[in-house]
Amino acid sequence: MISEPSRYCTVELQALPARIGQVRRIVSAQLRHWQLDSLIDLAALGVTELLTNVHRHAQPDKLCTVELALLLDRLTVSVRDNDPRIPDVAEPDDTDDEFATSGRGLAIIEAMSESWGVRPQGEAGKTVWFTLQAPSTPVAVLPHVHAVHGATTDGPLVDAVPLGAVPIGAVPLGAAGLVESAAR
Repeated sequence: MISEPSRYCTVELQALPARIGQVRRIVSAQLRHWQLDSLIDLAALGVTELLTNVHRHAQPDKLCTVELALLLDRLTVSVRDNDPRIPDVAEPDDTDDEFATSGRGLAIIEAMSESWGVRPQGEAGKTVWFTLQAPSTPVAVLPHVHAVHGATTDGPLVDAVPLGAVPIGAVPLGAAGLVESAAR
């Protein structure tokens, strides 16, 4: 059974508006390098939504890690932050403005991804992840190809550490350790 991703990339950063654009470009370049051009728009949109949530809501800081992992035909994109509070999808009600330009991040993730969820990390924070179906054309697999990038307000990080506990692939509803998961 294959249990390790064939492709892996991680970026550690402060989720500030200028950094979010940089990470979008890194994600796009990495997916282009992996010949997954068809996933660039969705992955960049999803990363933007998750990083915007970290920027707006995460406490006590905005430090986070973005991870891309390709396992067989599934790309998992995750963002880990230091805030243990679990987000929930905003449910529209009669007072919500249907034309609102914010507050819909996880609803967008739910609509554009194959599956998504939140993995609590106790008091250390949480990881919000989503999966995208990779194209069926074969991609050359190099064993343990890793790219590590770091960007903070203080400069590059020397010790960027991959997450390791992020679920890879679709996870059934109600799976242990997951707060929310949606699969089509």
